[in-house]
Amino acid sequence: MNRLVRLLIAALVSVVLGLCTPAGVAQSKSAGDKTTVTGCLQKGDEADEFSITGEDGKTYGLRSSAVDLSKHLGHKVTVTGTLKAESSEKEKGETEEHEKKEAAEAGDIRVTNLKMVSDSCK
Repeated sequence: MNRLVRLLIAALVSVVLGLCTPAGVAQSKSAGDKTTVTGCLQKGDEADEFSITGEDGKTYGLRSSAVDLSKHLGHKVTVTGTLKAESSEKEKGETEEHEKKEAAEAGDIRVTNLKMVSDSCK
């Protein structure tokens, strides 16, 4: 009986620790999940595209039909939206320069909410 209780406690601890590990956290940030990033809002490479580099150093492409991102260029903002992670495979026909830019980008966020933190990025 004592051994069964220990086994159940060990199994419960394993499950709880498994949910709290960085791997468990990383899974919650997979494509399609809500993501929040704080950083400096900049103009992107394409029309109607913007970018942000988060405090963790990762860069994201931003697009939005719900929020006018152009009003916040050069501002430190916190954006929330749906993350579409970058594909590990590159599409055929891209130039090497474009591939390097894409490789540096962690993904694209379809912004649903923006909060201005500061009117400058300093």
